[in-house]
Amino acid sequence: MKELLSSARTEGSAWLRRLRSPCNLHSRTTLYQRLHKEPGPHEGDDRSPFEEDRDIVLYSSAFKRLLSVTQVASASAGYLFHTRLTHSLQVAQVGQRLAEKLLKKQPELAQELGGLDASIVETACLAHDIGHPPFGHLAEDALDEKARSFGGFEGNAQSFRIVTQLGIRSLNYRGLNLTVGSLRGLLKYPWLYADRPSDPNHATGKKPKWGAYDCDRDAFVNVWGLDGSDRVVRRAPEAELMDWADDVTYSVHDVEDFFRAGLIPLHLLKSYGVSKGREPKNPLRRERKERERFFEYIVQNERKDKILTGLSVEEIAEIFDDLLIYAAFAFEQPYEGTREDHAHLRTFTSRLISRFINELQLRAPDGDGGSTVTKAVLAQQELAILKQLTWFYVIEAPALAMQHQAQDKIIRKLADIFLQEAHQEKPSGVLPIYYRELFRMPDMTDTEKSRAAIDLIAGMTESQATAVYQRIEGISLSSGIDKILV
Repeated sequence: MKELLSSARTEGSAWLRRLRSPCNLHSRTTLYQRLHKEPGPHEGDDRSPFEEDRDIVLYSSAFKRLLSVTQVASASAGYLFHTRLTHSLQVAQVGQRLAEKLLKKQPELAQELGGLDASIVETACLAHDIGHPPFGHLAEDALDEKARSFGGFEGNAQSFRIVTQLGIRSLNYRGLNLTVGSLRGLLKYPWLYADRPSDPNHATGKKPKWGAYDCDRDAFVNVWGLDGSDRVVRRAPEAELMDWADDVTYSVHDVEDFFRAGLIPLHLLKSYGVSKGREPKNPLRRERKERERFFEYIVQNERKDKILTGLSVEEIAEIFDDLLIYAAFAFEQPYEGTREDHAHLRTFTSRLISRFINELQLRAPDGDGGSTVTKAVLAQQELAILKQLTWFYVIEAPALAMQHQAQDKIIRKLADIFLQEAHQEKPSGVLPIYYRELFRMPDMTDTEKSRAAIDLIAGMTESQATAVYQRIEGISLSSGIDKILV
């Protein structure tokens, strides 16, 4: 039995070393190499290639754009909500610390897996939302519908497209020219649109997510060193860490944001240990009806994470209560902004982040090259419940639903206009100069023009998208000479 386990472990490790080792393409590549040749580092530049990647992403225009892209709700009402920019910075911090921890705790296994680099994880985390369109997943769905005939739209695939095609760093090549290692770390879904794995639970019969568009096949193939009909459907270890860091960060910080704003009533969901049949004199210690309402919502919600499927109200309540106790949740009233409130909330979020960082470990892949990490089931259930808090109290709330209606209208209108403009013989002044030049290129196909029109919309900030829509619809004429898109 021990020999069989040892053989499986060796086979799995060998598979991963092959995946991460130099592979034949047009030339032999390694994780350090880039898709386009560049001169060596400047004298005095002591950064590793992966550290340089981190800095390239950090200083890119596409990353700065995330300052004006909403995480869940806009901060325009005066609350200090996370944006996609602050979220990405925090994901990078969590991802880097997670990688450093695993390198300390499991150094031999990290070496067996071909190495684990904290800078790759940090770079992937910084870039993971760089392709996120204005207004978030709502715009993602609208753009996917508009682009269905030429490969759809997906935020993860758009991130890969930006770093390999759209980003501008040099006149000598397209994209940001990151290393192969960082690009593999970014690919949470390491397959093309046409090669999506099957998913019997989805209406299309295929996975609804993918990592690269078919039009970016060459870059994708170069990243993985694929040959012929090979297909990569397994994540690099750094991509696994990036994905967990993303889940942890937005689950915890969304709850923090909306408890602070008075939208998520955590104090009403806290258990006060009331025994059945006994009514306490202190009304603060009564079990809240709000608890039943929220936990029943989770049980009935078909869109919840699969990890919660089959759990009863009582089981979900127990998991939630234990999590609040562990994280030292001290509120018995709404957040009011006192010094004590600030301190309690910081302690609560810090303990949650620390808990989840400690619940992921490296593992040797199976013989067929399965996942290289393992996550505690309880931690996954806890994260899934935190996500449900945001869905129930914020995303599905009537106020945000009305805003979503308006945002969907903006994106669809812009898509109709720019897709039409892209195919005009002489594109008008509605388009920025760069795109007018692009659409006049004689060798550009209709599909490439349509994709570029979608790129234009996906690359806007939310204020740009709103301003362009208002100008086109005559809602706000402004001075007429303001540059909205450059």
